[in-house]
Amino acid sequence: MLKRVFVAPDPGRARLRFAARAVLGIGLAVVVCGLAGHSLTGAVTGGLAALLALFTVADTTVRGQAVTTALLPAVGLPVLTAAALLHDVPVARDLTFLAVTGAGVYARRWGPRGHSLGVFAFMMFFVAQFLHATTAQLPELYAALTLSVLSAAAVRFGAWCYERRTPPAAVPAPPGGTGLARVTTRQAVQATAGAGFALVVGQLVSGQRWYWAVGATWWIFVNTTSRGETLVRGFRRVLGTVIGIGLGVVVAVPVAGAPVPTAVLVAVSVFGIFYTAAVSYTWMMLWVTLLAELLYGLLGVLTPGLLALRLAETGVGALGAALAVLFVLPVTTHAITDAWIQRALRCVHACTAEAAARLAGHPTADPARRVAELEQLLGRVRLAVAPLVHPLNPVRARKARARSVLNLLDTCAREIRGLVAVAADPEASHDARLAAACRRVEAAVEALTDGGAAAAEPLAAPVPAPRTAPEPSPAHGPLAHLHGLERALADLAHPLRAPAGSSLVDA
Repeated sequence: MLKRVFVAPDPGRARLRFAARAVLGIGLAVVVCGLAGHSLTGAVTGGLAALLALFTVADTTVRGQAVTTALLPAVGLPVLTAAALLHDVPVARDLTFLAVTGAGVYARRWGPRGHSLGVFAFMMFFVAQFLHATTAQLPELYAALTLSVLSAAAVRFGAWCYERRTPPAAVPAPPGGTGLARVTTRQAVQATAGAGFALVVGQLVSGQRWYWAVGATWWIFVNTTSRGETLVRGFRRVLGTVIGIGLGVVVAVPVAGAPVPTAVLVAVSVFGIFYTAAVSYTWMMLWVTLLAELLYGLLGVLTPGLLALRLAETGVGALGAALAVLFVLPVTTHAITDAWIQRALRCVHACTAEAAARLAGHPTADPARRVAELEQLLGRVRLAVAPLVHPLNPVRARKARARSVLNLLDTCAREIRGLVAVAADPEASHDARLAAACRRVEAAVEALTDGGAAAAEPLAAPVPAPRTAPEPSPAHGPLAHLHGLERALADLAHPLRAPAGSSLVDA
């Protein structure tokens, strides 16, 4: 797990810049709140609002990101108001919280902007419970939220807008459908049901910290699609929380809210959250847990008993999510896995075509953009396949085939990155053999994505044996990468189309 986090590919150092900018943006927001004379409650609200503004906004253009960021207060302030007004009306508060949960998940059907606004709305209600916000505190909380979002925007779009030079890849949209066939609709129902379970049981565990269970259920549903993904994410959330609590006992409890060391550790935690989020949910949860412990230390309520309660509430939330995805409109792991693999393979072909066009001298060809898109899709494939490769999965043959698919897709990505690097060299010239190799890559991708019929059961449908790709020409960089890509695509035919239950021949 350590290797995966710290040695994982980071094209253009995107994760490093993402994390470093978050520390700057959130730090500025907290400083601005302090200079404005806000209390600790206001500063914590502002810091969390800035964190969400920098973490969740993922539109494909800088302009789109700016619009979404500007809309955050428009959804956050009304929700914050409702939470404060209903603070002493438990039944109405709980029903409203569940409504916000369902609406927040349903909003994902409108893409990255809907996702960002939905997360922000939910978290503003959560923050109000976290801080026990009342109507008397609303003016300060309004000001803190607004100032912090503006501070985060100043850093993101002014001081360090690296997206202007390297536009982010389009965020892959979840599989579609209509009505209850649409994944976002099913997830909205599931999340509401799971949150309802978490809310009721969480209140039985603790009348004060019950919202931790609802928050755990919510975040387990974020960026997952199938029941398998959600179950694995729930396991990883609990694991990350356990490790984070252990770290908190060693670090946060001894610090006991001392301002300077707490500020340093908060900065480290924020960096960890942003740097590890795209690679390991377990590690991200470790840092989220440590951050929560540090904030409770600042508020003067951090005790070992509170840490044990957090673990119990997290377990309740994970159980609520698990029951919801298993019994409420379940979305199968196989269908989602197949959809993401198909899209990743088509992107491999698109990357190859763009690189070949660049080598042929077409000035508008931009393979780097396609590579960024491929990285996003491969991330989704890893998330979708995670249930199949999980250590607790008892079906060893399917686990082996899934691992083989992941390894071969990683090989495809590595060859694509090498091909794009060569294509970026102004000295690289077009070779007639490149066109033939690209056609073979296209044929290989079409054989693996032939209309979806052969892929209805991922990792489990029969197909002819793979053909052998030509040997690479070591003297020609682009050809070597293309031949390596051909071999990986040819090898993918076996694990993708092997009969169910069989073992891998060349795993």
